[in-house]
Amino acid sequence: MNLDFTQIVPYIPFMLEGIGATLKFVSISIVVGFILGTILAMCKITKIPLLKWFADAYTSIFRGTPLILQLMIIYFAVPQLTGYDISAFLSAILAFGLNSAAYVSEIIRAGIMAVDKGQTEAAEALGVPYRPMMLNIILPQAFKNILPALMNEFITLTKESAIVSTIGYLDLMRRAQIVGADLYANFEPLLFAGLIYWVMVFILTKIGALVERRMRQSD
Repeated sequence: MNLDFTQIVPYIPFMLEGIGATLKFVSISIVVGFILGTILAMCKITKIPLLKWFADAYTSIFRGTPLILQLMIIYFAVPQLTGYDISAFLSAILAFGLNSAAYVSEIIRAGIMAVDKGQTEAAEALGVPYRPMMLNIILPQAFKNILPALMNEFITLTKESAIVSTIGYLDLMRRAQIVGADLYANFEPLLFAGLIYWVMVFILTKIGALVERRMRQSD
């Protein structure tokens, strides 16, 4: 065995910058996914067949195809079809945001369906319009129930974010690959990157558990 972890020490600051780059696009993606996923969830429970069909078809497509394929299509097909030279950062946000929306829509839909139907019936009996009823009564209760699942989706996106290295985005994984190519030794930087990913996921998991516990206490 020829392992020397001291050789990656000068590259540690360069690799640590990948944490910010990773969390930056993942955070924006989860916001995009949450907003679009909420809209899709509303379409899924609507009585308008066309909207329901669109939301179901969207979810089926994005859940039924690999995320890396979606990323590649956005990054390579957009310039070919439109002439717009899309950046790796924007491609990553679009791919992860659109993909996340499909999963988030199912999470939110399930959360809405889990709310006691008596809440809806009471609101309707009082003459509360549909939109205020959803925004002020149903969705707040649903979000409290689905918070753990949403946090798990954020953690999943953080782990899967490593695939953006395939389009050259300077995230943590890509920086580890660059260091490995420069040193002609890939194991040490990749192991270091793996440790950082584990720490990030561990911290996010603890934050999620803390938020969930406080919400339960508020009940």
